[in-house]
Amino acid sequence: MEPEVLTFTIPTESNKIVFVWNITAQLPEADIYCSMQKVFSHFGPLYSLKLLPNAGVAEPGYYAVIKYFSAQSAKRAQAACDKKPLFQDTPVKVQICVKQKGFPYKSLELYSHKCQELANYYLGFNGWSKRIVALENISGLDDDPEEESEPQEQTKLRYLCVVEVTLPHYGVRSRGVGVAEESITKQNDPVEFISKSGKVQKYSEQRALSNAFQKILLVVFDSGKVAVEYVPGEDDTLDCLTEEELQGLIQVNDFTWTPLDPGGEDEEDWAELSFHEDTLVDL
Repeated sequence: MEPEVLTFTIPTESNKIVFVWNITAQLPEADIYCSMQKVFSHFGPLYSLKLLPNAGVAEPGYYAVIKYFSAQSAKRAQAACDKKPLFQDTPVKVQICVKQKGFPYKSLELYSHKCQELANYYLGFNGWSKRIVALENISGLDDDPEEESEPQEQTKLRYLCVVEVTLPHYGVRSRGVGVAEESITKQNDPVEFISKSGKVQKYSEQRALSNAFQKILLVVFDSGKVAVEYVPGEDDTLDCLTEEELQGLIQVNDFTWTPLDPGGEDEEDWAELSFHEDTLVDL
């Protein structure tokens, strides 16, 4: 069987999505969720697990939509768990999705904590490391000094971060850049400045870490062995520069601003998935 190539992006392929139904309401919802998390994460790292109540016309109970990073993980989960009681008295049904509507995103970057979970699983906790190469306050760098300044109620606090990810066993080094901004409504309030400054610095670091992982591909073999490929982006010279040269590269026109998103990861539109037995493959 051909090895599987995994990227540090949001998985969208239908063969990585597993449906589980016939879940009874014998246990509290929180207990069912924890049990499913434990059972299905055994086959590989999960991108997400959604536990949803049955429609009103059906018997009380739940169904679940599980998304893996790996199609092989989804296949193993289906083979091992279908028609098994698992954590309840009656067997559940487990199948892999084969039909779905298009998602509104393609190849979106993973949030940094998901990148770290994926790296820890396949590379090991000691198989990679990160360090901050640069963290700069670049507020006001895009202001035009020749323009007449007007009083503003808000000012923009902006930080740029460069993070380096190293995989020592594979001789791979990847750098990523992240830029974040946030509005300060009370310019003379030191409490607000300190609080938002810390948040923007943290968010720019998370974006930089995620960006660095985008250049790394994991090649997973059936034996469990993992190879790594480094694939830089077009005109990507970030990894070739010295740290001194990086300082001179920090120019506002080179980067895209990323507003601080306190809500965290975007929710997926699970309504786009079809949940009907005639859309599931019989394995």
